[in-house]
Amino acid sequence: MLTLFSTPKPFEGNIRVIQNNALRSWKLLHPDIEVILFGDETGTADTCRELGMHHEPEVERTEDGPPLVRSLFERAQQISRHPVLCYCNCDIILGQDFLHAVERVLTWKSRFLMVGRRWDMDVTLPVDFSNPNWERDLRQLVHREGVHHQNDAIDYFAFPKELFTQIPPLAIARLWWDHWLIWKASIEKAAVVDASDMAFVVHQNHDYSYHPAGWQGLRNGDSARRNLEIAGGYWHLHTLEDATHRLTVTNIETRRLFWLAPLRRWARRVGNPIRVWLWHPILCITRPLRHRIGLRQRNFRFSWSKRVRERESDR
Repeated sequence: MLTLFSTPKPFEGNIRVIQNNALRSWKLLHPDIEVILFGDETGTADTCRELGMHHEPEVERTEDGPPLVRSLFERAQQISRHPVLCYCNCDIILGQDFLHAVERVLTWKSRFLMVGRRWDMDVTLPVDFSNPNWERDLRQLVHREGVHHQNDAIDYFAFPKELFTQIPPLAIARLWWDHWLIWKASIEKAAVVDASDMAFVVHQNHDYSYHPAGWQGLRNGDSARRNLEIAGGYWHLHTLEDATHRLTVTNIETRRLFWLAPLRRWARRVGNPIRVWLWHPILCITRPLRHRIGLRQRNFRFSWSKRVRERESDR
């Protein structure tokens, strides 16, 4: 069985609704699920008592406040009751197919890291978990109104105990720590499995008011820059593009060209200035003609989103 662990934000305002939705969905995965919450943020202790979760108030932090990844991961691996753990952000709703995906990967290989894409969805109200069809209804709503996120936002990491050791002082809830974990698993010779096609996970959208400078502060602040330096630079940062395997409905497939992912990312970084200085002016000059013949970006986005939803609805 599985131990989930996380560190929540203060249970205040809409974040309280979002985190309660996430944590209650975790507890419903299985009667023997263990959940560990780290930190002493407002409402954490009360929530743990109410939902029957383990509370670890002590956590090592950076000078400017965020918890350290190593403090959570090392302690969770020490105290967990189960041999498989999963760090998951506290704004993520998990469905039963997430647990089934973990079980399938575990029966296939003992040393692995399971990660995957999320669906983004605006959520402002508590989910009615007393409804036996809550998961089906939420899935339909998300496929209708949600957005499938890209490969660079990773919100959960399922892995066997003792996979992660000697973690540097990376700050959680800032950029790059999640990408470093995928790189770390790869150099530890673990199979990195992309479970996006199988594990339905919902990220409940929220603002970033918990940081004084909002999202830009999280992205470009001192903690993010320090994370990048501590991680060893961009070549030590992996995304879902670097997954060595992909979990499908029928099997676990090997992704034979995963080793090209760093080169693709490098090409995108080099290509961004070219796109700004060359491609964007071309788009501006040709916009009247393209609009006249119906070549609009939103049409292509709609077609792509429709294909994703059709694939999900066929499962």
